[in-house]
Amino acid sequence: MSQRTDDPTSSFSRPAVEDFLYEEAALLDEWRLSEWLSLFTEDATYSIPPTDAPNAEPDDTLFLVSDDAPRLRSRVEQLEGSSTWSENPRSRTRRMISNVRVVHVEADRARVSCNFVVYRMRNETTSTYVGRWEHVLVWDGERIRIQDRRAILDLETLHDVGKISFIL
Repeated sequence: MSQRTDDPTSSFSRPAVEDFLYEEAALLDEWRLSEWLSLFTEDATYSIPPTDAPNAEPDDTLFLVSDDAPRLRSRVEQLEGSSTWSENPRSRTRRMISNVRVVHVEADRARVSCNFVVYRMRNETTSTYVGRWEHVLVWDGERIRIQDRRAILDLETLHDVGKISFIL
């Protein structure tokens, strides 16, 4: 993961952010969910707005996912256990990340955007999820962590791709 140098903004250089996002994707694809969860701050949020209202806010719109840190921990515990029947056996996934942009850096916080394609293989079917991630990343004194993650899907509907029972 990214190491701090004397420059207070170097932790959020595009190459450092790309390395962080690539490592995050690898943790998810390799189903190392506890390690992935450790990338989040204690006050983290994780959301997926509805496909017909990508700029909506969770306080006035029903989101596909709108998790705080405790709910995200619960989701990971369920996925790692045997109680999530829809992921038993688990899906295989492959994430592709592109167009990483460090949108704004201020002190130990950065707004970052990137495009993604997530391929999900399950039951002899491949589903494709296309969209954009928007992150608020923070430097905790030792490493980059995720304070907010928003997955904005470009799909018009989820009918052809099924449930989002894995972590996008």
